[in-house]
Amino acid sequence: MLARRVAKRFLGRALFSSQKEQGLEQKGVELLTPGISRMSNMVAQRAQGSWLWTVDGTKYLDFTCGIGVTNTGHCHPHVTKAVQEQVGRLVHAQVNICLHEPMIQLAERLQTLTPPSLDTFFFWNSGSEAVEASVKLARQATGRPNIIAVQGGFHGRTFGAMALTTSKNVYRAGFSPLMGGVFVTPFPYARQLPASLTSEQARVDFCLEQLEQLLKQQTAPHETAAVILEPVLGEGGYVVPPAAYLKGVKEICSKHGILLICDEVQSGFGRTGKMFAVEHFGLVPDIMVMAKGLASGFPLSGIVSRRDLMAKQTPGSMGGTYAGNAVSCAAALATLDVFEKEKLLENAIARGSQITSRLKKLQAEGLPIGDVRGLGLMIGLEFDDSVPSGFAGQVSKLCRENGMLILTTSIFETLRLIPPLNVTSQEVDTGLSILEQAIRQAQQQ
Repeated sequence: MLARRVAKRFLGRALFSSQKEQGLEQKGVELLTPGISRMSNMVAQRAQGSWLWTVDGTKYLDFTCGIGVTNTGHCHPHVTKAVQEQVGRLVHAQVNICLHEPMIQLAERLQTLTPPSLDTFFFWNSGSEAVEASVKLARQATGRPNIIAVQGGFHGRTFGAMALTTSKNVYRAGFSPLMGGVFVTPFPYARQLPASLTSEQARVDFCLEQLEQLLKQQTAPHETAAVILEPVLGEGGYVVPPAAYLKGVKEICSKHGILLICDEVQSGFGRTGKMFAVEHFGLVPDIMVMAKGLASGFPLSGIVSRRDLMAKQTPGSMGGTYAGNAVSCAAALATLDVFEKEKLLENAIARGSQITSRLKKLQAEGLPIGDVRGLGLMIGLEFDDSVPSGFAGQVSKLCRENGMLILTTSIFETLRLIPPLNVTSQEVDTGLSILEQAIRQAQQQ
């Protein structure tokens, strides 16, 4: 009798929670713009580490990481404590009015982590804003108007950043005319290049030749301020370029006095197993863009460059109401503490190897996996040509139904695996089992 009453009470709570979530979902759909594309309409209530719970109590293993943001896991206790303490001291100190300690301390800490020649910072809020700040700096420092972006790159959805983004036309369609002075050059991703380019070297040579040709036909070097690229293609498919390609781009830029901007918004702060992805290639850009994993979920972005370039900016030409917010800077400082204390870079490499090994084993067993690629915990899984259109999205949906969140990426049938950098071996095993089950289910549908 008691068990029946407890069961009835539990079922009643579950029904109430389900109704509550459905009600909140409906309100969200009604009140928020349809212009926001969502993987689901579920309503998140709390999260901890690699796990997220909705308002109805459903628990999910989170392999999305807020799209590569919560690199220290959700609500890391050290970051949470630092934020709570900072809120009690100072929330907002406007950057055009005064300095504040967390921002100065953050610049000092980051200066020890970025390439030695990059020593001067500007902090802003979002990745898109930081990308636009990098373009402003490049144009001011060189006196040149044009920017070259690479095919498949993603740099944001604000107006200027959107003009540089070519990963999907959904981010650009309907907003023309976009910011002018933008030109696009090929990137060495085999799916985007002629099939006749069968070797890596052939693809590299082709892309570098096309860049040189672009500078002869469309944007003269003396009118080209910068080339902007992601050292690992993000939204475009999680594609790691050959080191020879990045070296070649840098050499072309140096030859013509063109600045190289590396967008590390998604690849930075340990995502690839190094603090910044450029370290894998020995590449030193002129300007580097950062955001996402910088502050464990608090809005903070920035650019870093050489002092001689930054010195060419007119006082007042940079700034923003919330730029370098004190609470976000405190979160970033605590995030860097966690990297050191918990050896997140080492864990990213180990867990990344665990994921790629298991996925390649599944590929060898006959699952329709065409390619497994990436660095650290920035891993792309591209399905082969045997799968129908929408297959990756279906796998993502089935994973969610089985208790894990995972995102698609690129215009091809690709998933991206981006769990927190402190994800455990057991959590990785759990996630990969769910993923394998979802792929097999999708094959049967």
